[in-house]
Amino acid sequence: MKRKTPPFRIRHFVLAALLLELSSGALAADQELLDILLSNGAITQEQYDDLLGADALTSEDILVQPEPAARSIEFDEAVASEVASQIDEQFPVTAEHTGSGFRFATRDGNWQTNLQWRAQTRFTTPYRSDPRQISSFNAEDQSNFEARRLRMKIGGHGFKPWIKYYFEVDLQPSRDVDDSSSASSTRVIDWRIDIAKWDWGGIRLGQWKVDMNRERVDSSGRQQFVERSIANRVFTIDRQVGVQLRGHLFEDTPADMRYYAGVFNGEGKGVNNGDDNMMYMGRLQWNFLGRDLSWRQTDVEYTELPTGSFALAGASTTGACTRWSSSGCGNLDGFEKPADAAPDQYEIDQVVEEFAFKYRGFSAQQEHHVKKIRDTVTGVSSELTGGYVQAGYFFHHMFPSIPAPLELAARYAYVDEPNATNLTFDNAREELTLGANWFFSGHNSKLTVDYSRLKLDDNILNMDESENRLRFQWDVSF
Repeated sequence: MKRKTPPFRIRHFVLAALLLELSSGALAADQELLDILLSNGAITQEQYDDLLGADALTSEDILVQPEPAARSIEFDEAVASEVASQIDEQFPVTAEHTGSGFRFATRDGNWQTNLQWRAQTRFTTPYRSDPRQISSFNAEDQSNFEARRLRMKIGGHGFKPWIKYYFEVDLQPSRDVDDSSSASSTRVIDWRIDIAKWDWGGIRLGQWKVDMNRERVDSSGRQQFVERSIANRVFTIDRQVGVQLRGHLFEDTPADMRYYAGVFNGEGKGVNNGDDNMMYMGRLQWNFLGRDLSWRQTDVEYTELPTGSFALAGASTTGACTRWSSSGCGNLDGFEKPADAAPDQYEIDQVVEEFAFKYRGFSAQQEHHVKKIRDTVTGVSSELTGGYVQAGYFFHHMFPSIPAPLELAARYAYVDEPNATNLTFDNAREELTLGANWFFSGHNSKLTVDYSRLKLDDNILNMDESENRLRFQWDVSF
């Protein structure tokens, strides 16, 4: 539910200051006050003319004169309240606080700006990230406090409600001790404009997390665990620059669906395309119960009616990148770095199958990915597979003695990363994570703790390692 900010009390003080200027029965002062109220739009021209007529309201009607010794002026509350109400109703801009932050909007509905600041603070031990090789398991333990994400979000619409805009700034990413200071510089990670006049079809252009799969598109501030699964790094196509056609069809029927089709540079965040190869993607999402499912994890909103979706998506591109992240174009383990690869060295085709469901405090979602990488230099292809399944529940709905803000969750994820072009790399990894969330104000303020068992099988060295990891996090948005 939206919470409105208190009315603009400052206008009452402005009115009080104006009324204090009145001297008892002084027509000139009365007219001066009325002139000010008229120029500020607090009264109409007709009201102005009536008040200056034979039965004009004087300062004697507005002010109640106390005994001289009191040295104070008491306002006629009815008159002051009416004038203040007129000012509030005719002031052209409204302000309130919503789930999207502080909202400023014009009364005609054509302009709106939402401003929100977000912080995600985290402690991890003994690994900051997911270990991907045997050497990572055998390295020294690392316990770390981190400002994982510090974000400023600004969005809304302009000219018309269906011309929407959004951009997001990452204020200061953390860095390793041997990184340069530029690694933690402020950066714009999202910027986009939506032409969304019709539900059945709209256009988005800019840079954003391409709508390929739910786990990646779900905001990091709307996750069920401290971080996304081990499958995310391998299969996300992340933020890209391009244009997309998107729409919602057959709403509130058994055929309810969303579609997405886009063309992008394929070079990742903030990078111009160096050739004529583009990235092409498509996604079809069927809301099989006739109700749309939002892009956020857990069922803290307590979905009254069962709501689910099934989706298929795919992407294809040719270039030097074999993976993407919020830092841009990169490489998977065992493949050439983009700076060392030929501009069109890797042909990548990948698909994902996805399922998600929410009902009365219970939530579940699942993804299965297949990614084929063909090295055009050697002609050899590699096929990577992976995915996850996770579920969470607010057990308060079953056992009232359990605190209502507490959610318990579990996740299993796996990745199989053979590299046919590099005979020194062939890893299979697994993750089993148990988590708990305490929601102070929905996703806008929550504490998360999760405990993971991480396992790696190195098929080249014929070795396996496993280790536990503990993480605490507070995610808060203002």
